[in-house]
Amino acid sequence: MNKTDLVEKIAAGANITKVDAKKALDAAVAAVKDALIAGDKVALVGFGTFSVNERPAREGINPATKEKITIAAKKVAKFKAGAELANAL
Repeated sequence: MNKTDLVEKIAAGANITKVDAKKALDAAVAAVKDALIAGDKVALVGFGTFSVNERPAREGINPATKEKITIAAKKVAKFKAGAELANAL
């Protein structure tokens, strides 16, 4: 499912126009993004939790040259499915 498909499902499920559904989806995605940038967790009961995870620096190997390289530390977005979603799957 892509964004267009999701907008159509939201519009049909909430009985609103596709334009309004797209605005709502964009606002929700922006709110989650802003919260993660601020370091907060976003918990949607029954669905799951979005959070930020820090990966430490580590050593890797360049597959082309077999040379050892250092992979920098970074922050990544993480999603953990809630119990209701996990049970539905």
